[in-house]
Amino acid sequence: MNTLRAVIQDAQARGDAVGHFNVSDLVLLKAVLAAARELDVPVMVGLSEGEREFVGTRAIGALVRSLREEFDFPIFLNADHTHSLAKGIKAAKAGFDAIVFDLSALPFEENVRQTKQAVEALKSINPSMMVEGEIGDIGTGSEIHDAAPDLAKGLSSPEEAKQFVESTGVDILAPAVGNMHGMLRSMVKGETKKRLDIERIAGIKRATGAFLTLHGGSGTDDDDLRRAIAAGINIVHINTELRVAWRHGLEQGLAKMPDEVVPYKILPPAVEAVKQVVLSRLRLFNGKRRAA
Repeated sequence: MNTLRAVIQDAQARGDAVGHFNVSDLVLLKAVLAAARELDVPVMVGLSEGEREFVGTRAIGALVRSLREEFDFPIFLNADHTHSLAKGIKAAKAGFDAIVFDLSALPFEENVRQTKQAVEALKSINPSMMVEGEIGDIGTGSEIHDAAPDLAKGLSSPEEAKQFVESTGVDILAPAVGNMHGMLRSMVKGETKKRLDIERIAGIKRATGAFLTLHGGSGTDDDDLRRAIAAGINIVHINTELRVAWRHGLEQGLAKMPDEVVPYKILPPAVEAVKQVVLSRLRLFNGKRRAA
């Protein structure tokens, strides 16, 4: 089976992107895997520090590894938005394929210094592990927001992106290019969409040559996503859209069976609701592969 690096390289050569979906329970994991297997495309699942605390770092490592082996399927595990080296080391020892070492809230030079140290420490545990760094400001929390924060001053430039990649040795870069964590209520209703700075993405790609991740992909205009992938985005993160689908699916299950107490009888609508979202995103991210 291909490594995560090979999967990303293959997607980039084809003009596609790898879908990354956050999970925090078995419903989400089952839905993501089912959608990826139905379309026969590689997939990444990620867990933030809070999600790992709930699920268990070693537990999710063992579970994803067992699914990969049982189905002989390229599902990869990412430690999303990790803010300390200690938690990064814990994920590396649990067998994660990648880690997002996110110190973007710190001053740029301190982010560079600590990220460089993290890359060296994590690679010493697992040389094949891919390490991602983050620069700029895309807000916090994969939640529903009433208003959008002003992130204009936190956009990443090609110059600082180049300096960051060369100074730290990261495998993947997560820049701020108009993306934002979470969704506005108007986005959940389908009234508005996030818009991306495509030229900024292209400039960062030219300057760094690095793999690029788009965080906060939920609620983004579909055409902007296609253009972002064409401009150099290699991985797209989706979380809030799944959480909204999970909630709606769970409500449907409870409404259909108000007296039921057996979880595996209530939860299938939640699995199906999340699966449909993942299918739609994976079809978009893998447009060239599906066309071929």
